[in-house]
Order: sequence, then C-alpha cells, then structure tokens
Amino acid sequence: MGPEATEAGGFDLLSGVKVLECALLLNGDQVGMFFADLGAEVVKIEDPVRGDYLRDIMGQIGPRESPVHLQVNKNKKSVAIDLRAEEGRALFFRLVADADIFIDGFRAGACDALGIGYAQQRAVKPDIIYIQCTGYGAQGPYANIPTHGYQMTALPGGLPAVVGEDGFAKRMRGVQYMGGVEDVSAASNLAAQASVMTTLAALHRRSRTGEGAYIDVGASDAVLASAWQGVVYNLNYDRLTDFRSLPSKSGSYDAKWPDGSVRYQLYETGDGKFVLFGAIEKKFWTLFCEAAGRADLIDTIRPGMAIDNGEDKPWLRREIADIFRTRPLAEWMAIAAGRGIPIGPAHALEDVPEDPHLKLRGTIVDVGADDAAGPFTYVGYPALVSGDSYATPRRAPRHGQDTVEVLTDLGLSNDELERLRDAGVIMQAKVKRDR
Repeated sequence: MGPEATEAGGFDLLSGVKVLECALLLNGDQVGMFFADLGAEVVKIEDPVRGDYLRDIMGQIGPRESPVHLQVNKNKKSVAIDLRAEEGRALFFRLVADADIFIDGFRAGACDALGIGYAQQRAVKPDIIYIQCTGYGAQGPYANIPTHGYQMTALPGGLPAVVGEDGFAKRMRGVQYMGGVEDVSAASNLAAQASVMTTLAALHRRSRTGEGAYIDVGASDAVLASAWQGVVYNLNYDRLTDFRSLPSKSGSYDAKWPDGSVRYQLYETGDGKFVLFGAIEKKFWTLFCEAAGRADLIDTIRPGMAIDNGEDKPWLRREIADIFRTRPLAEWMAIAAGRGIPIGPAHALEDVPEDPHLKLRGTIVDVGADDAAGPFTYVGYPALVSGDSYATPRRAPRHGQDTVEVLTDLGLSNDELERLRDAGVIMQAKVKRDR
C-alpha cells in the first residue's frame, strides 16, 4: 500500500465526509466511486427487491457480481431501504440529517416523486450538497429522457451519421477537424469527474458560507467539455487565418458501429437528421411501439432478458428505419421527452450549438467581438449550480498581462516591480506611477 492508502480502500483525503447515494447503472455509481476512492464514507441506498441491476449485466464473475459493478461500487456500504414506504423515507431522512453530500443517479425528477428530492432534503439538512448526475442533465427539454452510454456522446456531436448505400444510417468517422468529440465515449466517467470536482468546490464554499447547493451535471455536457480542443477548432474553423501549424481537414466514412444491433442503433429522421435509438429494455421498446402506432412489434423483444439489442431480427431494422423517417427530429425528441423513451440526437458537431437542449444548458458559449481578438466559441463548464451562473469567459490573458495586479496584491511597491522588470525577473511593461 502507498502511504496515503487506508484499510477501507482508496485514500483518506475525504475522511469524515459522509455521502449518500441513490443510483442505478454508471452515471451515479461512478460519482460515488470517486468519493469512496478519495476516502469519504459512501452509503449506497438500494431498493430491497432488486437493487442496482448493474450487478446483473455485462458479464458475471459470480452471482450478481459483474466486473463493472465490482469496480464502480467498491469501497461503499449498501443499505437496502424501500423509499416508497413512509418508514423507509423516515430512515432515509435520518441518514440525510448526518450526511454532507447526496448523489442522485436516477432519472431527473425521480427522487422528487419519491418525496426525497432536493427540496425535501433541505427541510431536514439545509446545507446538504445535492449532486444530480444524468445523461442529458436535469434541466432542459431532454431532461426526462433515459439514456444509454453512446447517446450521451451522440448528442454533443460525437457520433455523426450519414445514410449508406443500403439506405441505413451509419456512423461517420474522421470528418471532424482535430478529432472533434468522436473518440470520446466514456461519457459516464467524464460526468462523474465533473460531478465530484463541482461538489468538492461546493464543499469548500459551504465551509466559508454555510450554504449547500444543488448541482446538475449532464454527461453530454461533460463530453463537450472534455473534448474541448476538437470542439473549439471545429466551431472556430472558419475564423482561422493561419494553418501552417495545423493538420489539414480531411476524413472518411465508417459504417462499422454498432455491429448487428437493431434497437441500439442510428436512424435517420424525416428531416434528414439522425437519432441514436436505445430502446433495448422491454419497457422502453413497448413505449416506443405504442408511440409509433406499431403495437404489432411489441412482442419482437425477447422475454426474460434484461436487454435485447435485436441482433436476432435484422429485418426489424428496416421497420424501425421506416418509422423514424415518418417524423422530423424535433417531433421525435418531443415524443422521447414526453413518454420517457431513450432516443437522442446524433448531431454533426456543427449542429450542436443550435440544439435547444444544449442551448439551455449553456455548455457552448459564444463570445462577441468585444476587442481586437474578435469573436470566439468556448466550451463552458459541464454543470449547473443553484444560486450561481456561468459567467462569460474571460479571454486568455496576454503574456504577462496580470503581473502588476497580482504582485501588487502581494504587497510589492511600484519601485520593486520596476526593479524586478529591469533585472529581467518579471516580464511586464513599465509601471505607471501615481501622480
């Protein structure tokens, strides 16, 4: 063990910090994983019947022991409480009263519906720090849509699509300048990192002010922020005037993803846009068939399986493709949000700034021509914090721009600053003396 390791596992950096987690699958689970790795006491609240079904998918080492579950739920304690029961909620709020942080890894609004949301928790613990980590975030027109991993990458431009010669949608690779976000697929992990970073900042603020916080992290926003270089170069490509130090813009198509899948697949919409469809669970497939007026397809999903991608029914892809071409993208997204169906846009990166959900989230930030440097499009911060807002980014400083201000704040006089400049110790224009 290294010098900072503890018997409980991980580090001891957050010893004394108490975390409650209500989460299924990767988004919320990984937030708790990072806190546990850093030494916080993480208590995972699970329903008594099934609990987190991450245990049951993606392979098994032992009964209910998938490798992914063993990884993301390590260093935690599991407490099974029925939060739908009044007494269960009473126990939960006793835990909340002694907690510092609550992790909500459910779909947006689910904890509110259970009576354990942020407002209810604040009544018991006014300074609770409540972190919600979801695929698309808890605010915005897509907030109610359940997501699977690649949908969180498709929305911010990481899975652009075209129609192939066979008439089916296929992934378009290598067409985004400087990589774009096409190679960023670990959306849940990126969202968890943003969640933990923001929560630690909120803990620091609470130590100064006594204020709690509600933090809303969307994995699709985190993908944008993590791939900022490719995003910034694509969105500012037409503003470049000197390409000598940059690679040329070129690319090719690739139809290989995802192989064989029917219910987890790219589809073209009626207006030539694309969605990534993810109705691989029976409940979501049923909702989709009902919304499409195709109840005759409901029974095509295999019973007794946690998920069914439909590889055994390749003919079904044509049926689904025809269904998606009956409506434009906006209508499909309204249906997805209204009925809770995992359907998400698969944008090309240039379409990302105009997406209504991402506009509301504010992850893409346009800065006007307020000085000689001209306009620029930034990737903002992938979280929304109650009582605070993401201010317009300050442009990167010129070389040595803030030397006088910073060193003056340290107590250096103008004479000292000029002496240091003349000696080559600092790089800054001569100090203007007060008259």
